[in-house]
Amino acid sequence: MVITPKKAKYMLTQTKKVFIVFSALLVWFALILQFKLSLALLQGNYIATIKLFISFFTVTTNILVAICFTVLWLFPNSNIGRFFSKSATITAVTVYIMVVGLIYNFLLRGLVLQNGWAKVADELLHVVTPFLVLIFWIFYTNKSGLKYSNALKWLIYPMVYIIFIVIRGYLINQYPYPFINVAELGYPKAILNAVFIVVLFWLLSVLFIFAGKKVSKT
Repeated sequence: MVITPKKAKYMLTQTKKVFIVFSALLVWFALILQFKLSLALLQGNYIATIKLFISFFTVTTNILVAICFTVLWLFPNSNIGRFFSKSATITAVTVYIMVVGLIYNFLLRGLVLQNGWAKVADELLHVVTPFLVLIFWIFYTNKSGLKYSNALKWLIYPMVYIIFIVIRGYLINQYPYPFINVAELGYPKAILNAVFIVVLFWLLSVLFIFAGKKVSKT
């Protein structure tokens, strides 16, 4: 069978659609599973669960990924669909979720032992989602149009999150991650850790932009 360029493009489009649908459903499943597990731990208190749930960068970023895939699936030709189709938007989302995976697997893995469905949710949110997004970026994302100036703009989300967590922690004396726990580390150490994390976001952004530019020229 001869595969013409037109047929190859059609096949690529179809596999992209399947990948988007599969990814959207899987990420939403992981989020719902984690929410139900958290709800059970907090004895069915929905308000407390929601507050705790959105305090984790892992969760907010997985929600962003789920929204991205869902929009590309259901509303690809809408204004928001065109926004999430932009190479800059998808690359930013990829950077965010890759940082989630890197920090968890290199700094946080093993600090809390998980079993059963909790382990499943943990691996889905920290390993599977980053892998899916990276695959989507590599094979299905148009990388043209990326600019190095994007790297600074993409820092807004993680910096707003850090500020939110510090203020929240000051008010309730609870922090979602040990490396930014002001109560235990003190402000100088926690702020230094936050700076390192922001630098990681920037470096990874520059790396993805560089790779995207190289690939788009070939």
